[in-house]
Amino acid sequence: MADVHPAAGKQASPDALTNIPRLVTAYFAGKPDASDPAERVAFGTSGHRGTSFKNTFNEGHILATTQAICDYRKEKGLTGPLFIGIDTHALAEPALTSAIEVFAANGVEVMIDKDGGYTPTPVVSHAILTYNKGRSSGLADGVVITPSHNPPEDGGYKYNPPHGGPADTDVTGVVEKLANAYLAGDLEDVKRIDYAKARKAANVHAYDFVTPYVADLGHVVDLDLVKSAGVKIGIDPLGGAAVHYWHPIIERYGLSANVVNEAIDPTFRFMTVDWDGKIRMDCSSPYAMASLIGMRDRFDVAFANDTDADRHGIVTRSGGLMNPNHYLATTIFYLFAHRPDWGKDAAIGKTVVSSSIIDRVAKKLGRKLVETPVGFKWFVDGLLTGGFGFGGEESAGASFLRRDGAVWTTDKDGIILGLLAAEIMARTGRDPSQIFNELTAEFGMPHYARIDVAATGPQKAILKSVTPEQLGLKDLAGDPVRATLSKAPGNGQPFGGIKVETDFGWFAARPSGTEDVYKIYAESFRSPEHLKRIQEEAQAGLAKVFAS
Repeated sequence: MADVHPAAGKQASPDALTNIPRLVTAYFAGKPDASDPAERVAFGTSGHRGTSFKNTFNEGHILATTQAICDYRKEKGLTGPLFIGIDTHALAEPALTSAIEVFAANGVEVMIDKDGGYTPTPVVSHAILTYNKGRSSGLADGVVITPSHNPPEDGGYKYNPPHGGPADTDVTGVVEKLANAYLAGDLEDVKRIDYAKARKAANVHAYDFVTPYVADLGHVVDLDLVKSAGVKIGIDPLGGAAVHYWHPIIERYGLSANVVNEAIDPTFRFMTVDWDGKIRMDCSSPYAMASLIGMRDRFDVAFANDTDADRHGIVTRSGGLMNPNHYLATTIFYLFAHRPDWGKDAAIGKTVVSSSIIDRVAKKLGRKLVETPVGFKWFVDGLLTGGFGFGGEESAGASFLRRDGAVWTTDKDGIILGLLAAEIMARTGRDPSQIFNELTAEFGMPHYARIDVAATGPQKAILKSVTPEQLGLKDLAGDPVRATLSKAPGNGQPFGGIKVETDFGWFAARPSGTEDVYKIYAESFRSPEHLKRIQEEAQAGLAKVFAS
């Protein structure tokens, strides 16, 4: 990571705030150039993202992408309702307006929040799965308008097919191609009706997202236990889509919880800025989470979610903000010991760049570990069938099964991961940081970091397809290399990079899709100094590959 900005962890200054009127004006006034790759629709691991200030998230993108989704639904025979939710970013409301105009014109049965409110990503996933249960036709799907934890000027648009989770590339590739064709054709073939007419259309419905999700939460987390134990909980929605869910949850389950910040403001002026001086609702960043961390002594456990509530940040009295990898390992250890109705074959899903302490926990539990490429889409099928009890990413995103072993969501759910921290405290009398410390006493302390290294376009292309033979490392930081991988061992899929493992550490390197850097994820079970040596030898080994 680059040098930390002097303002990191401090309240955002007025000059750091986004000019919201200009941002929204640019959404409608800007016209993306379909011949410019930077301004085309591009689906990454979490949909299309961009900002109207750079002509990368404008009305044209949303109209074209929505029509492309309508075409895809028609081709696949999807005739059930489409659940659509938004987060609290300023571009979400305008994008919702554009999307509804197109969905209504195409005759899609659209379900939007009955109160004109905000809807977390996991709630949309839950709604899709609940509707589709027991059905083989007329299936539902969904759209979430969110750029996740990105800065206030960004917008995002993602599609969840009938399985309820993130769309795979076989879907997004089709949608992306169709959308860009509509952009290139100046949107002439996009079906659209006036927004006022669209809202009155017979196929556009007001839907209560809150009640079914809140009523079902007790089937995935033991909230009766949390209530009876009187666990004191602090909650910070970080101004995101979960903000109006917490009071119904607290009231229904009788929790001793306090929502410490209920503000909704598209500038997110209440945030403390991230490491680089930008406002970013990243609940795994100690800088963005400085306010909640400062309140840790008031609560037994506290937690926050990012803007669409698919990520979690856990703050404990004993340890402060938990490293996401540490909390994943803790939850896996706890869940598989306290969910007796889960199938004996239910596996643990992790990404190739997640901590190896998860491997050690899985071995102790006697559970199968499935290591996948980066992206939550790889956990969808397993969570849907019960093949995975838990699926989690190092970037603080995870979901797990209901208490009876049935599917809960197939997208990340930061709400249940936060509530689980309270269940852990209620059942064990120890907070998740204390549980993790017990794990490290048995398995060793992992020292983990991700750094960015400058790389040219050609170097990134080489890294994306490098083979173990090309890298040819025999030892790493003094230890023999146990394995060198370019495909995830859990499913044999290439992960667009390389990973080298020893018994005491590892590194994985992947090119960035948006910046002129490559990312090195590394971990040592020896010391921070050993970690640094792994990082240095990783860079040296890759430099030789680039030079050859």
